[in-house]
Amino acid sequence: MIQKLKGTRDLIPGEIEIWQYIESKAKEVFFFFGFAEIRTPVIEATELFQRGVGEATDVVQKEMYVFEDKAGRSIALRPEGTAGVIRAFIENGMSSLPSPTKLYYEMTMYRYENVQKGRQREFHQIGTELIGSGSYMADIEVISMISKFLNELNINNVNLEINSIGCKTCRANYIKALKDYIRPNLDKYCDTCKSRFDKNPMRILDCKEEQCKKLNENAPQIIDYLCDECKEHFENVKSGLKDLNIDFTINSKIVRGLDYYTKTVFEFVSADDGLTVVGGGRYDDLIEELGGPKTPAIGFGAGEERLVSVFEKSNPDLVEKLRKTPKVFVAYIGKEAEKFTTKFVEELRSQNINVSKDIMERGLKAQFKYADKIGAKYTITIGDDEIKNNRVSIKEMASGNVKEIEIDEVAEFLKNN
Repeated sequence: MIQKLKGTRDLIPGEIEIWQYIESKAKEVFFFFGFAEIRTPVIEATELFQRGVGEATDVVQKEMYVFEDKAGRSIALRPEGTAGVIRAFIENGMSSLPSPTKLYYEMTMYRYENVQKGRQREFHQIGTELIGSGSYMADIEVISMISKFLNELNINNVNLEINSIGCKTCRANYIKALKDYIRPNLDKYCDTCKSRFDKNPMRILDCKEEQCKKLNENAPQIIDYLCDECKEHFENVKSGLKDLNIDFTINSKIVRGLDYYTKTVFEFVSADDGLTVVGGGRYDDLIEELGGPKTPAIGFGAGEERLVSVFEKSNPDLVEKLRKTPKVFVAYIGKEAEKFTTKFVEELRSQNINVSKDIMERGLKAQFKYADKIGAKYTITIGDDEIKNNRVSIKEMASGNVKEIEIDEVAEFLKNN
């Protein structure tokens, strides 16, 4: 038997309903904040991610799926959403649109990494990009939108952590200070951190190895090296979040894993296991780096696998309800009833009622067994007498209660119950 590849999964009925619920809530919230959907190709030129994400990042060096197509071009499966969206923004002349441009996406991403709980090689990501505003107010709007989204999902056991990693100017001074701090003990760091020392030293602060975390305890903090502009921007972000009563803590270790970030970076972190549920930040240089006009922007990404896991823990009753979507099953007995039921079911469906009927030519008892197995909320029985009297019996499967009503009143009853 051919099986799915390691690091991928099938989303089947009983699971998919939870994903659909989360995605619908995301789209609903994004709509109210003025965001429109964008969809980009799953394949892009490898150069897009080398330039956009950063050649020294783990994503580009170790995790990207890269192959050569039949024309000899280097192609990559998208490992993240922002670079492709920005490429589309530039290529489609969207910079001529009124600013800011607000875009959201829900797409699959691909990274060849170690498979673990909540982390797959094919994973699903929900994200937004707010393009064209360099104001701190854009940072606040994006963070407040995420906060509203999580509240809509009743995900409250998360903590917002923020930091500023400055701009190119002030970051250069900080990186020098950071390397001076790390250099005397570099041999004590893990091999991954050693490899990052020259190419991407700020990522050393993000290391999860215990010995590295301990070595980093007294590392200089970038917020102490911010230029006046970046400092003012960060102070305004903090003040704006307080005005909206959005709690946060400053975490100087947040640097994010991609090279394009500038100024504000943030993560919503699970209070249960310390894992990031949502992460993002500002990237004011990326659009120019990819050949567009200099344009500030800010965005975020949320892995749906992680969102689903946190959502299920926070909403056990709702999860059960979503998995057992209310259904109506119409059972029938006899040839005349079969013909009548076919028309009756179509009439109910035309009124947006979720209804099924037997198409396996089962007996009445077997039909009731099937209705129970699929979790039908109600089962309607139709026979010759029901047609003659223009009345049907409706059984509530959970309680066993049976009610007789006029056939013409069935649709209204089902809509209200």
